[in-house]
Formats: sequence, C-alpha cells, structure tokens
Amino acid sequence: MRSKLDISAYLVIGPENTVGRSVADIVSQAINQGFTCVQIRSKTASARELIELTRQVAEVIAIAEKSHSVALLVDDRLDVVLAARHQGIKVDGIHVGQSDIPVEVCRHYLGPDAVVGLSARTQALVEYVQETDVSDIDYFGAGPLHETDTKPDCGLDSSGRVVTHSLDDLATLAASSPIPVVVGGGVKSADIPALAQTGVDGFFVVSAVAAAANPSTAAKELTTLWRSHTGRNAP
Repeated sequence: MRSKLDISAYLVIGPENTVGRSVADIVSQAINQGFTCVQIRSKTASARELIELTRQVAEVIAIAEKSHSVALLVDDRLDVVLAARHQGIKVDGIHVGQSDIPVEVCRHYLGPDAVVGLSARTQALVEYVQETDVSDIDYFGAGPLHETDTKPDCGLDSSGRVVTHSLDDLATLAASSPIPVVVGGGVKSADIPALAQTGVDGFFVVSAVAAAANPSTAAKELTTLWRSHTGRNAP
C-alpha cells in the first residue's frame, strides 16, 4: 500500500463524529464516491472498540474491492494497529502527531511497507518540513485551514492560540515539502477549488462527510470538485 498511497481525498472518522450512525456505513459511502484514504480516530473509544471499528471498516473496503487502492490507517494507536494485524485485519498503517509515539518506532514495528503519516508542526511550518528527516514518513498532515470543533487542539501554538494557515502558506508548504502534504481543519466544499490550486496533494475532512445529512452526496461533491480543479481522473 505504501507505494500506491493516495491521500487526495482523506476521511478522518470515529464514532463521536457520525451523529449516531455507523462508522463503517459512512466509510462505505465515502469510498464509493472516490475517497482514497481512511483514518480511524477516536479519543473516547477503547482499544477493543477501535480494533472492532478497524475490522468493520476493513470489511467494507474489501467488499468495495478497494483494499489495494484505499489505505486504512489508525490515528495514534500503534497498539491497536498491531493487535488488528495480529487478528488478520488489513490495516495499512498509522498517523501520529508531534506528541505521539515517534515515527521511527512506528516504522520499526510496522515494517517497510506500512504507511506512516505525521502531523506537521504548526509553528515555523515550512522550516519544519524542510528540516525533518522524512525517511520514515510517507506524508505530512497540515492545518488547520479553519478552526474546527472536531479537533479543537489542532493548530495550537505554545501559548494555546489556534494558528490557521492561509492558502499562500499552504502553497509555500507544498512547494517546500519533500513528501506529499494533505490539508484539513474545517475544510468544506467551498474551500476545495482554491485549496486544489495550492499544489497540496489532498484534503482531509471529518464532519463535512461524517456529520453530513447525506454522506454519499457530500463525499461526491468534495471528490468531484477536487478532481475537476486538479485534473485528476476518477479512481
């Protein structure tokens, strides 16, 4: 999966984001409308609940015959990824933040073919991506584009202030980064045309799909806009 990784349309989802609906069902709708990467993220679910969520999502990806094109990642929890793999669940890797388990540890335990993503530091963002050793990292997650209720600590600086990033910031970041960059943080369909022109490799969303009245319609609008403004063909 590492060699085929596509982060152009990236869904982050957990049970606290779905307005009481099934995580797996929303993932199914999203990938059938062109989403290419899924991250399971929950700060409230137990390890066993996360393993079961991962199993359910892996199954809907397999049913859609997209196991080799849609990456399934877990946020932060290396223990969950390892346990899921031990149970035969196809989980492709992990996404970690600056205060989570180090990327080199993730790479050591998950092996050379796993996907390892890292949230880029908010402050001195361009300098950070230029100076970071990316040998164990497959992509940077950057943001927020806007403040977001789904991750209120996203983009906090050392003083606790949320630092959002302009489109110019993101264009500079995309041009400077040695690895792909995916951007999120309150991203909505209205942001996609301008975001696509920055040169970043993709967008990530949570509530724009997971909390939408019709997740399938919302996902289709986002992916159609992204493809039309980047010249990408439908997967």
